[in-house]
Amino acid sequence: MGFNTAKRRTWAQSIIEDNDEKKGTLAVQSIRNCLMASTLTATIAAILNSSLAALTNNTYNAAEILKNSFFGSQSDPVLTLKYCSASVFLLTSFLCSTMAVGFLNEANFLMNVSEFSPGYVHDMLERGFLFAFIGHRMLYVTFTLLLWMFGPIPMALSSMAMVWVLYGLDFII
Repeated sequence: MGFNTAKRRTWAQSIIEDNDEKKGTLAVQSIRNCLMASTLTATIAAILNSSLAALTNNTYNAAEILKNSFFGSQSDPVLTLKYCSASVFLLTSFLCSTMAVGFLNEANFLMNVSEFSPGYVHDMLERGFLFAFIGHRMLYVTFTLLLWMFGPIPMALSSMAMVWVLYGLDFII
């Protein structure tokens, strides 16, 4: 994260100092891509949370379907824990993604305005990217929690796969 922050600081500084029309367009398009990703993350989180709420409404039917011991414990407290933890992670992902959209929109407008200090614009940009990062990661973790509904084995396998995927995202440049 520190490497990306330093690169974004240098990029934002060059955009702000050299108020060229081509660089301004590049800044708007670059930030727009992150805005689209955050909007998609927020949409997926909202849809999954609505689907989870519908499934929770039919908890008795879902528990009967998953009664097999292969799926792990399906007692009422455990089902409540599974549904609630997935819902909290989805809501947090939605909240962080929508906050990222707000901060990145603000940074997008301020990028080409000379009245604001570059430090303020950079802070807005970094807050947006931080919230986008948290929103994406919360959505990734939620997929593992959703697989927990099917038992401990799918959850363990998806956790190992997620470590591999996140390693690829974080350390392979």
